[in-house]
Amino acid sequence: MLRGVLRALDLGKTYRAPSGDVVALADFEHTFSEGAITAVVGPSGSGKSTLLNLLAGFDVPTTGGVWLDDLAVHQRSEAERASVRLRRFGFVFQSFNLVTVLTARQNVELPLGLAGAGPGERRRRADDLLRRFGLGQRADHLPHRLSGGERQRVALARALANDPDVVFADEPTGSLDSVTGREVVAALHNVAAEGRTVVLVTHDEALSSIADVRLRLSDGRLAATDHVPARRAAGGGREATRDDAEDLAPAAGPR
Repeated sequence: MLRGVLRALDLGKTYRAPSGDVVALADFEHTFSEGAITAVVGPSGSGKSTLLNLLAGFDVPTTGGVWLDDLAVHQRSEAERASVRLRRFGFVFQSFNLVTVLTARQNVELPLGLAGAGPGERRRRADDLLRRFGLGQRADHLPHRLSGGERQRVALARALANDPDVVFADEPTGSLDSVTGREVVAALHNVAAEGRTVVLVTHDEALSSIADVRLRLSDGRLAATDHVPARRAAGGGREATRDDAEDLAPAAGPR
């Protein structure tokens, strides 16, 4: 299935301050591959969060722009960008961001309801996704009754609820132990293998090693682009390997 292509051209963000302008990101250009994981890596303050906010339409650039196919995301109103995030983007965060008073099923149903799906469609889609991630028997559990790995898999199911073109994963294993971290890594590979673009934002070198492409940021600029040689999975995504799991194990523990 062909999905939307995410592109950033001459992307930059400058913040005005009394002491002088602060350049958070400058001259960033990249076309994110469909059916692959692209990791954005760099130390704190390198521009990762700024780039994520611009790509996802949470903020607008000072220079350049972001396109999803022919849609100029940066030129849309705040309400229009919110609609793009709801219908064409999915998000997975380090802290899960589940609604604590909603069950696993209800958390996955939430974006479907916002997109206008009826009750029957919401339930069918949510249950299908939860079963896919091995959570069919946990659908009626509140988040506090789920393990960290289960909560992150619910979050991933929610991210896929509206069948997005692009999934943004911001430090998705940062709050998990090594075993559950590997489960989430495998799930991300499966998501990419379906033809989706996965943008993984991390400062963790071990986690970034699972990606097909690594974009290294430094001082708000793209310092290097590394293409990771690996056998491809069916559908285009890179297959997770035993080495990936072993490399990730010491780095995915609680922080």
